[in-house]
Amino acid sequence: MESGLAVVDKVGGRSTLTRCFAKYPLKLISPTKVGSCKSDVVWVYMVSFGGGMVSGDHVSCAMSVGDDCTAVLTTQASTKVYRAVDSKSSDQSLQVRVGCNALVAVLPHPVTCFATAKYKQKQVFSVSRSSSLVVVDWVTSGRYECGEKWAFNSYNSTNHIISNEDQQPLLLDSLVLEQGSSMKGTYGMQDYQVIAMIILLGHKFEHVQNEIQEKVKKKMSEEFGMRLTSKRQHDRDMKPDLTYGRSRPELIASCSTFGPKDAGLVIRVAATTTGLVYKFLKEHLASLEPLLGASPYY
Repeated sequence: MESGLAVVDKVGGRSTLTRCFAKYPLKLISPTKVGSCKSDVVWVYMVSFGGGMVSGDHVSCAMSVGDDCTAVLTTQASTKVYRAVDSKSSDQSLQVRVGCNALVAVLPHPVTCFATAKYKQKQVFSVSRSSSLVVVDWVTSGRYECGEKWAFNSYNSTNHIISNEDQQPLLLDSLVLEQGSSMKGTYGMQDYQVIAMIILLGHKFEHVQNEIQEKVKKKMSEEFGMRLTSKRQHDRDMKPDLTYGRSRPELIASCSTFGPKDAGLVIRVAATTTGLVYKFLKEHLASLEPLLGASPYY
């Protein structure tokens, strides 16, 4: 049985939360007013008792968003995963069904795993050809300002997008980080403390996809073009160069398309601080505000 369930349907011509259920250790909150009162959007917040997930917690949440409805699923703060006790992991699963011409945005704050923590999550999204979906999935290295950098035992995040019509997979993605590899405790992340993935799918996001691809391409071309120029200058003059001396950019990003006719877009980001990713999300998802009734990240 699910730890939480939320159902959004059209009632009186507006998106309405018609069913909402949650039990420990999960709580679902749906404020009556988020953003503009003219917006037709239901916002649902996932909250953990105690401010995070303790060792052995298992959370299973389901959400159904009916035809022509709009819903946002988010969190109030980062999802903290506390230390593993007796090697018990903390597990979380989410299943979301998106109706015809419906829009769903899953916009959580990052997962932050404490040292020795074990965390596993699986998110499955069932969509129709006319559905629109945006998903943000991101994780920090832990309490890196306290010296805990990629010190958790394991992290596993899986995202599946499945077609409602024929049950064919549109996207299958999995990220696994485990201790005991040749990377030691850093997973080969070097100075990067945050990794993120943003998924955009559907006709309502076409303009956003094109805009993000152009911005990312331009930013990365400028960043790496500048470094290549600095390297050539350094090789020619054999003089110290501050720009060339920097080992890596503070933020790197890439884009790739997926699905029939490249209808979906995946953006992957790595950054040295959480603040840089918040800034990236705020900038690149700002154009979603008219659709969601409020800024996704502020």
